Amino acid sequence: MEIILARPRGFCAGVNRAIDIVNEALARYGAPVYVLHEIVHNTHVVSSLAEKGAVFVKSLDDIPTGSVTIFSAHGVARAVEERASELGLHVIDATCPLVTRVHRRVARLNKIGYDVLIIGHRHHPEVEGTCGRAVGRVHVISGENDVVELRVTDPGRVGYVTQTTLSMDDASRLITLVKEKFPEIDIPERTDICYATQSRQSAVRELAGQVDLFLVVGSRNSSNSNRLREVAEKQGVRAHLIDSWQEIMPAWLDGVTRVGITAGASAPEILVREVVRWLQERQPSTVREMDGPEENTRFKLPELPDFALQES
Repeated sequence: MEIILARPRGFCAGVNRAIDIVNEALARYGAPVYVLHEIVHNTHVVSSLAEKGAVFVKSLDDIPTGSVTIFSAHGVARAVEERASELGLHVIDATCPLVTRVHRRVARLNKIGYDVLIIGHRHHPEVEGTCGRAVGRVHVISGENDVVELRVTDPGRVGYVTQTTLSMDDASRLITLVKEKFPEIDIPERTDICYATQSRQSAVRELAGQVDLFLVVGSRNSSNSNRLREVAEKQGVRAHLIDSWQEIMPAWLDGVTRVGITAGASAPEILVREVVRWLQERQPSTVREMDGPEENTRFKLPELPDFALQES
């Protein structure tokens, strides 16, 4: 059997930055450090950080006053920031800079009286956070019916943004529809779908035609990981989203001579290596990596405040 690894795959710059922020906070302030929701959508990453002293909570009300609190890479609504201040929490914002860029565009369009269409998955943390940064009218567009039923204040003053982890195909389809409905719509200078989402989907699309089975390493609640599985399936190959090698069903390998493997932007490379090792233990296999671009994007870490000076 031949195992072909997609390139690029795995951690993106925003995920690396968010994880590094938690690790730096633990090193500087000591445990516990509280994180609102999952820092990124991967069970392995969350478990690893929890072992070091990170405490993941669903609500700010679960955090003791005066505690160091980190907002996840997905971003939060303005109301969440205000509530954290009311509770006396020491906040570090790990929002991905590419998500922050989307927030700024929404606020900018709202301030000049535009309705903003947020193309993305309703109830996803990133979309909820983006809605919560608005200072005017916003509408979530998750499917074609949302476009059909949409009513805005002024059809000549409409703009759009997209969730950074959308399927490029799905986003393109919905963008085409909103452009048809609003010919004068304000278009972003560049796509909001992040570089990592695009490059990983492109790699899967290219590799899918060469394999009999595609394994996508990532957690169930990871939007970008789910999109990778969908991209592979749209190319006509069987694809499965797995959190680790333990979820692989041996029957999936029946008649398979080539396996493609990728990982979502929040899935660590160690999980890919464990999948490869499991496959090689099942039957003799060769491993190679497909040709692909080298990613060298890095996001600077924020300077961590000296919270100790502010505590009584």
